[in-house]
Amino acid sequence: MYRERPAGFARAVLWTSTTAAGAAPTRVLPDGCLDLLWSSRGGLLVAGPDRTAYLSGGGPAERWVGLRLPPGTGPAVFGVPAVELRDRRVPLGDLWPARDVARLAERAEAVPAAVLAEVAVARLRAAGGPDPLGARVAAALSAGAGVAATAAETGLDPRALHRRCRHLFGYGPKTLARILRMRRALALARADTPLAEVAARCGFADQAHLTRDVRDLAGVPPTALLPPRPV
Repeated sequence: MYRERPAGFARAVLWTSTTAAGAAPTRVLPDGCLDLLWSSRGGLLVAGPDRTAYLSGGGPAERWVGLRLPPGTGPAVFGVPAVELRDRRVPLGDLWPARDVARLAERAEAVPAAVLAEVAVARLRAAGGPDPLGARVAAALSAGAGVAATAAETGLDPRALHRRCRHLFGYGPKTLARILRMRRALALARADTPLAEVAARCGFADQAHLTRDVRDLAGVPPTALLPPRPV
């Protein structure tokens, strides 16, 4: 069972998930985001930006509450470059003072969503907000702009853009562009757009190119990620 809703600040999203013991793992697709998590078994954690799909669950019953920070926002909250968290799930205590995390964990047992949002808002305020470059780069790449055009639009040379992207998103602009394009393609496909048309609209060479890219990033072809069609 999975639900999500707007967190009410910085385009962040609060989500909840409950998994039964022994349930099949859930495939979490890469999205360029960092998440602040509370787990009924693991306490407070940070999920870094993934390059490929992450399989969650498959073990004992567990309840999750998460705060998904939009691409480029995580470093301002956690105080570390996103690349240091890439493809990792780490205890929050590895990043922040243990005493502070222990107090947060105690409060989160009762109202995890409120605590996650409260601490993220406070950290963002203390940092002066997220780096505005993150939203500009993510918006340009989401709209299909190339890396060179994005660098020109932001006033950075390609090497500087690559360095800033690793800090903000955990990987360079080419990888982020592939991930955002995959998510844009899947959104169209889930709205019943034929895959050949999806490929053309999202800038893939053809449907086979779309299938290869989704398989590389998600571990399965796009058809495996779409809801079953009515018989």
